[in-house]
Amino acid sequence: MVTSAVSVDLKTVPIIIGGKPRVSSGKTAVQTNPATGEAVVLIPYCTNEEISAAVEAAQQAFPAWSQTPVLQRARIMFKYRQLVEQHADELIRLCTEENGKTIEESKGSYQRGIECIEFAAGVPSLLMGETVERVSPGVDSASTRQPLGACVGITPFNFPLMVPLWMFPLAIACGNTFVLKPSDRVPRSAVRVAELLYEAGLPAGVMNVVHGAKDAVDALLTDKRVKAVSFVGSSPVAKYIYQTASANGKRVQCLAGAKNHSVVMPDCEMKTTVETIMSSSFGCAGERCVATSVVVAVGEVGDRLVSELIRAGDATKIGPGDRPGCGMGPVITPEARERIVGYIEQGQKEGAKLVRDGRKDTCDAGGYYLGTTIFDNVKPEMRIAREEIFGPVLSVIRARDLNHALEIVNGSEHGNASSIYTKSGATARHFAASTQTGMVGVNLGVPAPVAVFPFSGWKNSFFGDLHALGKDGVRFYTETKVVTSRWPE
Repeated sequence: MVTSAVSVDLKTVPIIIGGKPRVSSGKTAVQTNPATGEAVVLIPYCTNEEISAAVEAAQQAFPAWSQTPVLQRARIMFKYRQLVEQHADELIRLCTEENGKTIEESKGSYQRGIECIEFAAGVPSLLMGETVERVSPGVDSASTRQPLGACVGITPFNFPLMVPLWMFPLAIACGNTFVLKPSDRVPRSAVRVAELLYEAGLPAGVMNVVHGAKDAVDALLTDKRVKAVSFVGSSPVAKYIYQTASANGKRVQCLAGAKNHSVVMPDCEMKTTVETIMSSSFGCAGERCVATSVVVAVGEVGDRLVSELIRAGDATKIGPGDRPGCGMGPVITPEARERIVGYIEQGQKEGAKLVRDGRKDTCDAGGYYLGTTIFDNVKPEMRIAREEIFGPVLSVIRARDLNHALEIVNGSEHGNASSIYTKSGATARHFAASTQTGMVGVNLGVPAPVAVFPFSGWKNSFFGDLHALGKDGVRFYTETKVVTSRWPE
């Protein structure tokens, strides 16, 4: 927590309840810029009364908003997209300042966020039901989709702009109201996109933003007025949220942790393979759920691949995300850096070969930096091969052949994403059919789908039934109603 000496000149991030920004009366903590370590703003931790007021505002706004014609809701999303685009530079720089991403990485996440708004703007066709005439003599049946009510989104620190946009535009376009609880490490991007949504003409109370940690989450999970909860974060927290919210009668989708594998075949195109693995493994400082954290090198490709990865790691410059030429920014907090360093030490203890040590890389900016770290000769049972590190650490496992590689990939308790690098269509087809992950890449390292498809993790990478985005997202945020009618002659 902060002292008055530290916080005297810092502004407090507002909360938004009923369409109006206000200052929370709860305790505060300092948000620092991870690139420099400098204090930036005060982050509030909302009181239970403020959390309840946000849910109440959403519930009170629901009847009128759910009855708002769907075309009118879509027009607000079109206007919203225009406003977000007009504020692109501001949002991209805010994302970099909060999270530490490079400007290019923030641009990429911004663009994916825009795609989510565009998808939500197509809600009139997404909500179309089905009709069958004469299911029996004189009887017709039709299905429709109707909104749920007040929905909640709980989002992580690694994509402060994009992940909230996975949730609330589609939920609101479908006729629901929303309470967003962004990560207490990166709340400002979420507040700003909510403010722009109101500028687009959203009625008061439809979108609300509160801040906090576990206490705030628990209050939302157990509130009887909340109908659905969306979450993105680590697997242990996802499991807790899924169990707690579903036990309280809510619809839940929890996108959880990952341990993504990339299989590299001997016939791969080496230059492209190395470039995309480096981008996947070390982009966003490795702090993303679709990062490649394990490379499975098949056969004789291993030695050359590791050599090329080391060379690329040596060429990756760390520093503030807005500094030209920097290829990787900081991790989010000093505690995160300490945890990641602990995994590097653990890998050494377990006997993996540390071929590039990112702890030796330095930066003059004073932030929370760690360079590209690569282990070779990793065994599948090692902790660095099994557990989500969520940092710039890559493990290389050697495999005899494709089937051995698939055994390694499918042996993971996670099933978020996997990739293969090969020139063989038959090999790629076999891999795509056999790998036990919800998202598969062929000659690309980040197989996260565009917004028209669901973000479909498997196993311990997802808790729930309906995934985020795509048609799954529409189904998650709506209930199906079937009307059967008989009209006498």
